[in-house]
Amino acid sequence: MNKARVIAAEQEAPGGPDLDLPLRILLLGKTGVGKSATINSMFDETKVATNALVPGTSRIKRVDGTIKGVRVTVIDTPGLTPHYDSQRRNMKILHAVKRFIKRSPPDIILYFERLDHINSKYSDYPLLKLITDILGSSMWFNTVLVMTHCSSSPPEGPDGYPLEYDAYTRYCKNVVQRHIQVAASNTQLENPIVLVDNHPMCRRNTRGERVLPNGQVWVSELLLLCGATKLLAEANSLLKFQDSFLLSPANTRLPSLPHLLSSLLKPYSSSSSDGVDSEMTEVSDEEDDYDQLPPFRVLKKSEFEKLTKEQRTAYLDELDYRETSYLKQQWKEGIRRQKLAEAQNSEVSSAVADDYEESTSSEVVHMSDMEIPLSFDSDYPTHRYRHLISNDQLFRPVLDPQGWDHDIGFDGINFELCHDLKKNISASIAGQMRKDKEDMYVQSECSVSYTDQRGYSWMGGMDMQTASKDLVCTVHGDAKFRNLAWNTTGGGISVTKFGTKYFSGAKLEDSIIIGKQVQLVANAARMVGGGQVADGGGLEVTVRGKDYPVREGSTTITATVLSFEKELVLSANLQSVFRVGRGSKLSVGANINSRNLGRLCIKTSTSDHAEIALVTAVSLVQFLLRRRLPPTDQGEQQFDADLDV
Repeated sequence: MNKARVIAAEQEAPGGPDLDLPLRILLLGKTGVGKSATINSMFDETKVATNALVPGTSRIKRVDGTIKGVRVTVIDTPGLTPHYDSQRRNMKILHAVKRFIKRSPPDIILYFERLDHINSKYSDYPLLKLITDILGSSMWFNTVLVMTHCSSSPPEGPDGYPLEYDAYTRYCKNVVQRHIQVAASNTQLENPIVLVDNHPMCRRNTRGERVLPNGQVWVSELLLLCGATKLLAEANSLLKFQDSFLLSPANTRLPSLPHLLSSLLKPYSSSSSDGVDSEMTEVSDEEDDYDQLPPFRVLKKSEFEKLTKEQRTAYLDELDYRETSYLKQQWKEGIRRQKLAEAQNSEVSSAVADDYEESTSSEVVHMSDMEIPLSFDSDYPTHRYRHLISNDQLFRPVLDPQGWDHDIGFDGINFELCHDLKKNISASIAGQMRKDKEDMYVQSECSVSYTDQRGYSWMGGMDMQTASKDLVCTVHGDAKFRNLAWNTTGGGISVTKFGTKYFSGAKLEDSIIIGKQVQLVANAARMVGGGQVADGGGLEVTVRGKDYPVREGSTTITATVLSFEKELVLSANLQSVFRVGRGSKLSVGANINSRNLGRLCIKTSTSDHAEIALVTAVSLVQFLLRRRLPPTDQGEQQFDADLDV
């Protein structure tokens, strides 16, 4: 040990040989935290110009020098801003940094924060997440946290006295560390910390080195941590520790139990309608009065224009009433044909509601076909992205203009298969596969359903999707039994496997029909897994219009309650769709919860030409709002020019 100390003293003596451990350091942090001032303090000379009033760095700079016999290269970067309206500028800076360090990656990254700006309201998660997404989560493995302005006095505690210096610095380090762990999706991540102060009045020792209030010489400590971090990174590249335990978000991040609970409470739709829906949508014989109506002549445009205002209103009302009566008649005939086919043990006709255009089943809009080139040359890759359609199968490409394949814009395939196995048994498979330059994502839903004429229905299915390097698999089942003509009781179970963890849940559900238009649904469920328990339930009231389903119009009010980790959350939701006039439809959605969070969404569609004027008005309002917003940063054009150099 004494011999090693003697050798170390000889190596560190002035005039001795430089240590063969060159360091390449990258500086990151918000503007004004003291990155450039730290460079000057490290080299103990003015290497970079600084300014206390405006940002001192407008472009990426490289600074070379020697510190205590160690050759050091520092990469200074422009400061980032935590505001949401500056995300575009931050992205531009980070992409420029990524290009700069691509050929020669840094050994250590120093992430700067001001110690006197950290408190309970600290929230830089969006900025940390952006840094992680662009530079990669592996950057945090070689990162040292640097806290500047550390000679300032700690704030007062609850007792009115200043906090202890070491306790306050530990608290600030934990606050920043938690945000980094969330951004990197890794709770095992622990970064070393260095306290720094660059003020000209900072206390110095007899050697002229800057000393903190706790007596530490921070330049030597920073240099030691940088060297140790580089050695650990080189050892990690040989032993592969990083891939095994540090950066493995898939092994540490578990799915949210409340999210699994809400998925369990959501009713699974089958390919065949159950007894409750058919009971509410069936039209009685008393409403079939279309054939009893007197003859009606449709007026020409010239004849319609000659009518008075009252006559036009009466004419349009009569036309709308006749159209609704005709659609009811066609819907009723479709239900009769379906019941007749089921009674004769024949295949159920697929044209239950083909005669009217506003069916309850959603219509799939296929993409236009592509022209096949004459050659299969790689310069004409169009032949790879055609869609395949059959009676019960559909394969088509997924359009993503922001995908990695910028020339074509397709980075995945969507497939849908549906087949009737027997009389009342049907199976369906739907999924999507996407591929980027690094990973492949798979998401699929498979289900088999059985429906009985007496109002019984069973459904079982399996859902799968990828989550990083793991596969999330969920097996679920549902059953419904009609007790009375107006009452249906059901239940369901669900088991989810994520890595080595299992999450299971069960639910009960009861539905009551009041008349032909009102339906009440109450449910309750519990989900357990990972040593946690979540309970929840809800009450839903649906009121449908008198002309439903031939005229889409319904209002749904939902109240839910969720209990998780001794916390109770209440929420309410409103969904309403109704006609406005004869050619317009309005959809209103709103929700709010006990945490004072909510959302309001209003959508409209019209067959008139009012949408053209509406688009123009919205565009004009957006233009005026953008003109009123202040510019994000002065000299941004100069910054863009410097960044491109």
